Amino acid sequence: MNALQDDFAEVRERIEASLALLTTPFRLIEGFCGPGGMSLGLTRAGFKIAGAFDIDPPSVATHNRNLGNHAFVADAKDVSGKDLLGATGLKRGELDLFAGGPPCQGFSKQRRGAHLGDSRNDLVRDYVRIVGELNPRFFFFENVAIFGQKRGKEYVAMMHEQLGNYEISPQFVNSADFGLAQSRDRFLVVGRRRDVRGAFAFPGRIVKRNTTVGQALKGLPEPPRDYSVHKMFANHQQAKVTAININRFSYVPQGGGWRDIPEVHRLPCHQRVDTQKGGWPDVFGRLEWDGLCPTITGGFDSFTRGRYGHPLKDRPLTPREAARIQGFPDGHVFEGTRGDVRSQIGNAVPPPVAFAVGSYILKALLVADGLLPEDQPHPLLCDERATYVASPKKSKRKTLTAG
Repeated sequence: MNALQDDFAEVRERIEASLALLTTPFRLIEGFCGPGGMSLGLTRAGFKIAGAFDIDPPSVATHNRNLGNHAFVADAKDVSGKDLLGATGLKRGELDLFAGGPPCQGFSKQRRGAHLGDSRNDLVRDYVRIVGELNPRFFFFENVAIFGQKRGKEYVAMMHEQLGNYEISPQFVNSADFGLAQSRDRFLVVGRRRDVRGAFAFPGRIVKRNTTVGQALKGLPEPPRDYSVHKMFANHQQAKVTAININRFSYVPQGGGWRDIPEVHRLPCHQRVDTQKGGWPDVFGRLEWDGLCPTITGGFDSFTRGRYGHPLKDRPLTPREAARIQGFPDGHVFEGTRGDVRSQIGNAVPPPVAFAVGSYILKALLVADGLLPEDQPHPLLCDERATYVASPKKSKRKTLTAG
């Protein structure tokens, strides 16, 4: 990630100093947790995972391998707030944050009419139901950008209607603003329970410059030519691509696509297309080393499913390279078959996005718990003379005042 904006770096410095003094952590439950992208970002922000669930066993295995044994396999339709509270030892209303991103394929603009009759869309209703049953102090929802437009209008209205005890803040974001080498647009919603005093606002851009594809991939060696997994970098394994498609791709420059392939070498379907009228410009697309990657999907290791060709080598991205572009560290190992791993990476909430938003949720919770004053500049952020005193509330968390 490139250098942080000064204001965000200051927020993080002070938050981290305060968290070291807490005796009771801020607790998180994540639904639809996938491989742990959101949990990873939120734990880095300062939350502690109390529990997580997902219907996909390989995703749960990945989550548990990297983030501790907190996640379990379950269909959201069968999960209740009572079950989650019982498993975590919390009472209704005690949880600090419930987070999650229900599967987004039912709303994706890549599928015409996807928002009509796709049963996965009803998982949003389960998300809202679980929020109501848990009654957390905050909730954090992530989905594709189009969810916040016509395709998700019904569900956004449902959130406002059924979660009336929350102040609900929606926001469209571009993940590049949070340090990703990817122009991944998303729709986020944060809800603050109305009795929680700390106000919430989304962070703006937190990095001074975009992170490029080249910066994200720098330092990774080439994957083994025999298609095995690299011994030093987990999930760094190239896809098996036919020699004829490798040859086709070799003609494509950075930023180019199938139109750059000589007609004699193109796919038959491309030989019949008028190049002046468009037609799948990202197919056989090669990334630019100094540019951004488009939205990573589960098809990143195929020339025919998007602009996912390596900028310098004649091959698609490996899972480890795609994971880097999604903001995962190399130590985050993905479990399952190659198809499982592709889906986990492509569908994950990028950790840097969760980290940035989670930091501002945490900032609001610090205000709500009396650790930060509400009506004046944040002493934790601005005043080096801040001193810690015992909280007058019945809470294990400490408070502070400016000295």
